[in-house]
Amino acid sequence: MTIRRCVGCWQEKDRNDLIKITSVNDGEKVIINPDSVTFGRSVYLCYNKSCIESAFKKNKLGKHLKSPIPNELKGQLLDELRND
Repeated sequence: MTIRRCVGCWQEKDRNDLIKITSVNDGEKVIINPDSVTFGRSVYLCYNKSCIESAFKKNKLGKHLKSPIPNELKGQLLDELRND
């Protein structure tokens, strides 16, 4: 069991219970739930709307990833919630 912290609510959970968001090393793109061969800075979010909203509210994702966050990422994360 690998423990990670959600950047929205700061709760510690098992890595498998969180959404992983990775800024690829080239700094060009941000990937949701990348495969194991994608390298870069990563953050984790709980599978709930309040954590996603919190992460975008004060640009927490951009600060932790040290990368600009695309505008469509929030919509993609909310779609991810609907699919699970």
